[in-house]
Amino acid sequence: MAQDKRPDPLSVDKVKEFVRLGHGDLAGTKQMLEEMPAVLHATYDWGNGDFETALGGASHMGRKDIAEYLVGKGARMDIFTAAMMNKIDIVKAIFAAFPDTHLCKGPHGITLLMHAQKGEAGEVLEFLKLRNITQ
Repeated sequence: MAQDKRPDPLSVDKVKEFVRLGHGDLAGTKQMLEEMPAVLHATYDWGNGDFETALGGASHMGRKDIAEYLVGKGARMDIFTAAMMNKIDIVKAIFAAFPDTHLCKGPHGITLLMHAQKGEAGEVLEFLKLRNITQ
């Protein structure tokens, strides 16, 4: 039986660069994604399983502009991005299904609360405060 040939893996250096750009360089993020669309979902392992995407970097840096751009291009949103972007309905729905969600950590061990703080996400911050989530 013939097996489908998969494309070659992305260059680790290119993935690392895209994730780095996602932390704070909107123009660079756009340019690299235009040149290499496959990098949109790529994750970089900073070590010991600390995986991060460009969207994850934008999220913990409070870069709503970069996050909105990446989500608009099809990046996979998670609760950390939703919290930073003050998407309270998404955060509430995840908490309703999984009440211990606040125990999850994002890239680099950054908490949900810290993502909301970086995004100055008032509704999410109030929601977390009412649940006595202080980390």
